[in-house]
Amino acid sequence: MREEEKKPTSTIRRILKQRWALSAIYIASAAIILAAAFLLQNSFDDSAKDGKEESAETGKNYGEPSVEVNSNLETIKMPVADADKSVIKKQFYDVNADEKAQEEALVFYNNRYEQNKGIDIAMEDGKSFDVKASLSGNVTKVQDDALLGNLVEVEHEDGVVTRYQSVKDIKVAVGDKVKQGQAIATAGKSQINEEAGVHVHFEIRKDNIALNPLDFVDKQASAIQSATEAEADKEETPAVEGSEADKEETPAVDETDKSTDLESGTDEEGSVPGEDTTEESDSLKDSLNQSN
Repeated sequence: MREEEKKPTSTIRRILKQRWALSAIYIASAAIILAAAFLLQNSFDDSAKDGKEESAETGKNYGEPSVEVNSNLETIKMPVADADKSVIKKQFYDVNADEKAQEEALVFYNNRYEQNKGIDIAMEDGKSFDVKASLSGNVTKVQDDALLGNLVEVEHEDGVVTRYQSVKDIKVAVGDKVKQGQAIATAGKSQINEEAGVHVHFEIRKDNIALNPLDFVDKQASAIQSATEAEADKEETPAVEGSEADKEETPAVDETDKSTDLESGTDEEGSVPGEDTTEESDSLKDSLNQSN
């Protein structure tokens, strides 16, 4: 029995002592490793094919404009290359501003006054300049308009739109995706605001409601959404304690007649307070007795 158990062990030892044994082991190990790597590679190729099929499905809408995903993280910039050398020719019409500021924010054209829905920006030297995209987004409107001086609209997230009017040499078209700071046109003139000279009329709108651009310059685009939500909350907040309604429902006691009578020195019956009418009644009695 012991001799039979030793035979396999001795055979393995004899094989390992051969010169070609180690080489054969290395080759076999390498073959196993290569086979495993080939199988893994095939599995990766299959997953890559699935990914390509999915991307092909999503790529069907490639031609449609897409909104910049991270535009809300961008800081809103003035639509000029050098804001320090720019001047505001006409401010945004703010309903909460004082009367003088509101008058200065009116645009007079064709015997009519219009509220300025944006800000009119020009250079200190009055020369033309490149109009830059204030935020990244998609161009949704390009329009030739002599009255407004042509316009370009760029759409962003959450219903935010930036509008650039009084421009020329427009460099973008509808459907283009623009990046913040990209030149989209050149400043020009408009008939509706000729006194501004060479300028760009810049607007920020949220759900088609014009906002004051200066309230959001150098702030993240998400501040527009936060500000409009806060304003909406204020409008929806009900009046506290309903004191005004209570005042309207409570009938007021009118003391006017009584006070007037007192001031004039008569009571409610028209007689003067404190006046004694006893003598008149006694004289009437005496006259009756005499007649009897």
